Amino acid sequence: MSCPMTHAIETIDQLEALFGQAGEASLKKEVPYLHPSYQALIAASPFAVLATTGPGGLDASPRGDPPGFVAVQDEKTLLLPERRGNNRIDSLRNIVADPRVALLFLIPGVGETLRVNGTARITVAPELLARFAVDGKPPQCVIEIRVETVYFQCARAIQRSQLWAPLPVDARREVPTAGAILSALTDAAFDGAAYDRELPARQRATLY
Repeated sequence: MSCPMTHAIETIDQLEALFGQAGEASLKKEVPYLHPSYQALIAASPFAVLATTGPGGLDASPRGDPPGFVAVQDEKTLLLPERRGNNRIDSLRNIVADPRVALLFLIPGVGETLRVNGTARITVAPELLARFAVDGKPPQCVIEIRVETVYFQCARAIQRSQLWAPLPVDARREVPTAGAILSALTDAAFDGAAYDRELPARQRATLY
C-alpha cells in the first residue's frame, strides 16, 4: 500500500498541473469594486457567511436579515449591521486583531453565490446605528467593509447539494436539536429538553 503522503499536493505547480488553466469567464468575473450587477445580488440576499481570521484561528459565522440587509454604501464599501446574539463575538474579536474578511452571499432559489473579499472595521457611529435600527432597536455595532475583490460563484455547488430543493418530510427528525447537542456535550448536566422548550420564545423575544 502506498503512503498517503506520496500523493499529497504540496506546491502551486502541482496544484496547477492537477486542475489546468482557469476558464476565461472565471477570470473576467472578478472585479475590484461592486459592479451594479453584483450590487443587485447583494440587494436580493437575506443571508451571508462572514469569514474572519485572528490569533485564535479562522472563523465563519452566519448573518441574516431581510434581503438587502448588507447595505451598499458605494462601489467600494459595504455596511453590515451586527445584531444581538450569543455575545461570543468571535468575528468581531478577529476583525479587531486582523481586518481581513470575506463574505459569501446566498439567495434562496438562485444557484449563483457572490464572494466579496476585503478589510473591515467596527463602528458605533450613532447615525449608522440609527440607520439600521429595527423596531426602534439599533444593532450593537456596524461592520464597515472596504471591498478589494468581488466575483460570483457558479451554481454547481448549489446544484450538487440540492440546497433549494424541497425538504423531505422527515428531514428534521434526523438532526439533533440544539438542546440535545448541549445535553450530549455536557453528559446530561445541561437540561436539553428545557432548552429546546424555551428556545423558540427566547429567540422571538431577542431577534433584534
